[in-house]
Amino acid sequence: MDSTIHIVDHPLVQHKLSLMREKTQPTASFRQLMREVSLLLAYEVTRDLPLETTEIHTPLELMKAPVLSGKKLCFVSILRAGNGLLDGMLDLLPSARVGHVGIYRDPDTLNAIEYYYKVPQDIDDRLVIVVDPMLATAHSGIAAVDRLKQGGAKHMKFVCLLAAPEGISAFSTAHPDVPLYTAAVDRQLNEHGYILPGLGDAGDRLYGTR
Repeated sequence: MDSTIHIVDHPLVQHKLSLMREKTQPTASFRQLMREVSLLLAYEVTRDLPLETTEIHTPLELMKAPVLSGKKLCFVSILRAGNGLLDGMLDLLPSARVGHVGIYRDPDTLNAIEYYYKVPQDIDDRLVIVVDPMLATAHSGIAAVDRLKQGGAKHMKFVCLLAAPEGISAFSTAHPDVPLYTAAVDRQLNEHGYILPGLGDAGDRLYGTR
């Protein structure tokens, strides 16, 4: 496995992902599981955040204690399904800034088409964590990271629930400097660009639109 690919194989992540894959899982349960898994993914993707020491007063005495160093990070959600991961990550890091990139996949060509872009002005000074549940063809992920780099982002990570080998190859070729975090690498894509065995369309299952 490429050194830029990180598989989050924590038992809780794997268990909850298996529950999400089940086609009979109700929308509300699927949404809650996504939120829980995303919090666990956020824990893993932020484990190397830099720390500095500051003086604080405990109830008993003065001490030097570790706190996050520098500007806080920024989550960027690839709309719309990315918001399912965003919610859980904000539970863990509520002070993080948030950006959105609106991209949809043309059903015929599978190409990524941008329709919205809004991120913090100081994105160049922040660690940017891009979130999207599925890395299938990777067209959307590549386009989003392209756009963020054009906007000044210098330090990025990409987080998804599931990835296909084809998507990993395409993404790593386009952006070898952006580490990829995923809970699982599935077998392949089908002729429609969906991950197999996968879990279906994450956006539709999150919002009950199909």
